[in-house]
Amino acid sequence: MILLIQYMLIFASVLLLVALGGCFSEHSGVINIGLEGIMVFGALGGALVMRYLPDGTAAVWVILLSVLAAVAFGMLFSLLLGVAAINFKADQTLVGTAMNLLGTAAATVIVKAINTAENPDNVSATIQYVQAKKAFLVNIGDFEFNWFMALAFVLLLISYVLLYKTRFGLRLQACGEHPQAADSVGINVYKMRYAGVLISGVLGGIGGLVYITAGVSEWKFENGVAGFGFLALAVMIFGQWKPLRIALAALLFGLFRSLSNVYMGFDLLQQLNLPGTVYNMLPYIISLVVLALTSKRVHAPKAEGIPYDKGSR
Repeated sequence: MILLIQYMLIFASVLLLVALGGCFSEHSGVINIGLEGIMVFGALGGALVMRYLPDGTAAVWVILLSVLAAVAFGMLFSLLLGVAAINFKADQTLVGTAMNLLGTAAATVIVKAINTAENPDNVSATIQYVQAKKAFLVNIGDFEFNWFMALAFVLLLISYVLLYKTRFGLRLQACGEHPQAADSVGINVYKMRYAGVLISGVLGGIGGLVYITAGVSEWKFENGVAGFGFLALAVMIFGQWKPLRIALAALLFGLFRSLSNVYMGFDLLQQLNLPGTVYNMLPYIISLVVLALTSKRVHAPKAEGIPYDKGSR
């Protein structure tokens, strides 16, 4: 049971962070389908830092520098969506889809190039960071606490306050609901939308880093982040674009995702005699069921996905 809770919290942390990133972007009026690619690029930045930091680097520096790298890579990659959707008014769904394809492909090429230069005889698109990962973990009895669990909780509180208790958050939401009205009172819609997209890059990049610290010690970039970006979108929609509801949805989806890691330890689940692949598929099946049942009750920001034209009223 402790292992189940441990995995549930870390997977929920990934989904929470990435879903919050999508929430900020869509509240500004920009649909961010590219969360999967942003996660991959953020994870790439953090993994490269963990790989090249000298042995014996203090844990606090490993955590800080890895997070900063994930943030920088995530923001940089999210700019592709910002420029294409805001400046060039491109179709946001198509841009996001292209970003997902580009993120995994580019990360794979970059790592293969690094491995070719360092080890020409054994080229494989992997990154090893066994020792560096230990900096993120603290053993509390039988429970393995990951510092990202605490970070996710702190960022949840910050997101709630930022969206509902600050002028910035109210202006951001206004740009996603009625950008023409927001512009008429002096709010720069373009800047607010860029802010929403960049925040999604920050949170999505950190989410990608959390994902690889929860995974195995050798991460294959060809596999991307196993659809967690799309799961995060389902969490965001199920949570009605509200941070606290998103947190509850992330816990639910995190629970189903964790079953694939621990089902062997539960007699009841073993008695069902289901193959492990069923448990791996479970969170995606649940997402389809949940979205099908709740789709009629969702209320997305009214102007999301609609390019803003300053001349239109």
